Amino acid sequence: MGLLDQLAGQVLGGMVGGSGGGGQVDLMKIVMSLIQIQEGGLGGLLGMFNQAGLGQQAASWVGTGANMPISGDQLQSALGADAIGDIAGKLGMSTGDASGALANLLPGLVDQLTPQGQVAEGDALSQGLAALAGKLLG
Repeated sequence: MGLLDQLAGQVLGGMVGGSGGGGQVDLMKIVMSLIQIQEGGLGGLLGMFNQAGLGQQAASWVGTGANMPISGDQLQSALGADAIGDIAGKLGMSTGDASGALANLLPGLVDQLTPQGQVAEGDALSQGLAALAGKLLG
């Protein structure tokens, strides 16, 4: 089973709480778009965590060791209340639920996108995210 199959299985298999797979797929699409549209891609997104004082957590997701958890409140401080509010609106859930779901998903996603312990930018990451989106929607 490939990396993308494993990641899609984790997400669709209940890594994120909620009823039905539709909300999980929507959350995954939002996280993927968040990475893709962020200036600097995944590295830029991780930079936001560094600026919010959460660099140690973000580094653990990229590294090959255990992933440190992050709370919904910490995630909101890194990404901003407006961004979390927009995501919550798209998902039809409260900001607390959205930030909690993202906090549960993001460490594992970053870990899966950085299997060698390094952030791969550019075409390789874009291709990986596009392939993952195809698996989730297919």
